[in-house]
Amino acid sequence: MTTEALDIDSLVKAIAAAARNASLALANAPTEQKNKAILRLAELIEQNVEALRRENEKDLAAAEENGITPAMLKRLELSDRMVSDMLAGARQVAALPDPLGEILETYTHPQGFEIEKTRVPIGVIGIIYESRPNVTVDCAILCLKSGNASILRGGKEAYHTNIALAALVEQALTETHLPSKASQFIPTKDRAALNTLLKLDQQVQCIIPRGGEGLIRFVSENSHIPVIKHFDGICTLYADQALDVDQAQSLIVNSKCQKPSVCNAAENLLVHRDCAASALPQIAKALKDEQVELRADERALEILESAGIDASPATEADWGTEYLDLILSIKIVDSIDDAIAFINRYGSSHSDCILTTDPDAATAFLIGVDSATVYWNVSTRFTDGFEFGLGAEIGISTDKLHARGPMGLRELCSYKFKILGNGQIKS
Repeated sequence: MTTEALDIDSLVKAIAAAARNASLALANAPTEQKNKAILRLAELIEQNVEALRRENEKDLAAAEENGITPAMLKRLELSDRMVSDMLAGARQVAALPDPLGEILETYTHPQGFEIEKTRVPIGVIGIIYESRPNVTVDCAILCLKSGNASILRGGKEAYHTNIALAALVEQALTETHLPSKASQFIPTKDRAALNTLLKLDQQVQCIIPRGGEGLIRFVSENSHIPVIKHFDGICTLYADQALDVDQAQSLIVNSKCQKPSVCNAAENLLVHRDCAASALPQIAKALKDEQVELRADERALEILESAGIDASPATEADWGTEYLDLILSIKIVDSIDDAIAFINRYGSSHSDCILTTDPDAATAFLIGVDSATVYWNVSTRFTDGFEFGLGAEIGISTDKLHARGPMGLRELCSYKFKILGNGQIKS
């Protein structure tokens, strides 16, 4: 191992040790003090917007030189909207109830002692992410409010912006007399830092990767620490035979086109055979007006060609592909059962929606689809912690153990049992 690699190894181990110590203190910090730190961070961001933008310009210039795609460049930009969302998220998190100490269940044992199940922090959470610099702030404030220390490992493409934001987080912690190491950014672009972090299971209790499938698979396959993740956002809309065509058109276009590069954008459209001939041409025309490339199965292709709408044949691989672009796959199905079976086979358990006026069909879909978020006549673009009233989100989990869907404060907690007695012994 080179001297440089040894230095990175030592750096990450020191960060993790400091985070563990900070987490023990932060777990007992008063709610008012945590809220004060979060609100102070919002003030610091507002006061330093121009300085943050100068750092962001460095990242944008480097990204353009490296040939980053326009969609990824947009995610990297510290826009007015991103700054506004960070500030709104911070203030909303500060206003939310503190989840710590909440009694989840109580039970009186036959021998008279009380058992309380109470909410507690997880401990130290490592967040590994790409592109969007707002993740630095979202994760820091959610971990802080839930009593967890955070170790942040942002992508190299947003390095300068992340360093600047992390410095403001540390300043807010220091000024409000909370442990300054309760939120730390790993200050290196070297991949060796990630390899070290993923092995520190004595100091770090949870890893949450946010980014492309390659990053998430690497983390999952190399971590010694439990990982909460989602690999893909293969989201499907099902147009039921009882759909309102105008409403369905609006929802489909929004789910696909409003921001196609994100994980809650639609990638597949299923259409019931009984409404396909009448509804699909109108919906497809609206999608083509938004420059969406259509890939259709044989039956859908026939309908589209008859209506003079350009589409290409879909392949088996298309049904399980996360395009993150203006591309949509279309398939005709014979029944709602076929739609549910398709989603449970090809989907990624992220976000799926039924478009229908039939409550019975909607109920069957909501129960039958095995995904973290299931919609009835609502755009899948709403799968987001802020939209769900969580203030912000640390990620979206498609796992089933511990947390599922957008992860806010409560999802960043574990629990412990408190047993209260007066001398009971077991015979």
